[in-house]
Amino acid sequence: MGKIRRGLGGTSLLLAVIMAIAACAAPQRTTSDTDGDQAGGTDTGGTTQPVAAVIKGLDNPFFQTMQQGIEEQAETTGTEVTVQAANSLGDTTGQADRVQTLAGQDYGCFIINPITQTNLVQPLVQVANAGKYIVNIDSPIGEEAAQAANLEISTYIGTDNVQAGRLAAEEMARLLPEGGDVALIGGVAGDATSQARLEGFQQGIPDNIRIVQTIAADWERQRALTAAGDILRARPDLAGFFVANDDMGLGVVRALADVGRQGEVKVISVDGLQDAIRAVQEGTLSATVAQYPYAIGAMGMEACQAAMAGETLPENVTAPVVVVNQSNADQALESFPRPFAEYEDPFADLLGQQ
Repeated sequence: MGKIRRGLGGTSLLLAVIMAIAACAAPQRTTSDTDGDQAGGTDTGGTTQPVAAVIKGLDNPFFQTMQQGIEEQAETTGTEVTVQAANSLGDTTGQADRVQTLAGQDYGCFIINPITQTNLVQPLVQVANAGKYIVNIDSPIGEEAAQAANLEISTYIGTDNVQAGRLAAEEMARLLPEGGDVALIGGVAGDATSQARLEGFQQGIPDNIRIVQTIAADWERQRALTAAGDILRARPDLAGFFVANDDMGLGVVRALADVGRQGEVKVISVDGLQDAIRAVQEGTLSATVAQYPYAIGAMGMEACQAAMAGETLPENVTAPVVVVNQSNADQALESFPRPFAEYEDPFADLLGQQ
């Protein structure tokens, strides 16, 4: 069901040709605005209305790559897009203000990546009341909050975070065939994404791997470095870490370097950022479960393009995830930021893409 797309080879070549033809035939402007200034909303001669995207803070490379996917997919059909972002992963009010500002402008579709399950619900009511499409990517808008506000979401595109955790557990079991003690480092305490990844890991590990400690490091590298150092001093026999994102995972890698245990203690994280893949290639990070924010962003734009063309969107679409270890790190880097493995993309079918 749905089209299978590949991040390398013929698809990339075809994409480049399409973009080149579009650029020659009818150049369009793709707008990126991260400081809150208004942009877009004017007719650029394309076949659809412009699109607005409001994502999480661009201080994190994950969301920088997501922005790239949104903008490059927009260029393939000459769709104008305005991308705005929160100032940080804690800027819930600022992110809501950006949606509120854009809601009254002439955008046909909104791509939304909320910081929490509720912080964008109220400003999106105005968007929905105006009959505009809402495409929710990466972090879901809370179902109960949306229902209470009579907020209709056109589609949700995101990672199955429980499955990402399970894949990490399978890789840890492969790396520790004799078992051992592992520690878990999550993001912000109570965060749904972090909880799902940790739960998936707990569900997937075999009986001979024991979780001896779980802490939160707020998605921050320095906090994870400090926490990992404390854990290593308290637990000198620790065999591994599972870390809920790559940025924190790289902090753990640094903590291991500080005590001379890189490569000895296994570290698996989630995201598939370029620096993390390089660390896997070098052998300092054991593996990363890549979830491809580029693909999430690109599919978000495809969903808007299909919705504005009158197509009916699927309710939920699972974004691709794959374990990157030393066996495929070279391939992953060559394809980055696009997925190197095939994945289903129902929006490409709706748009008639090959």
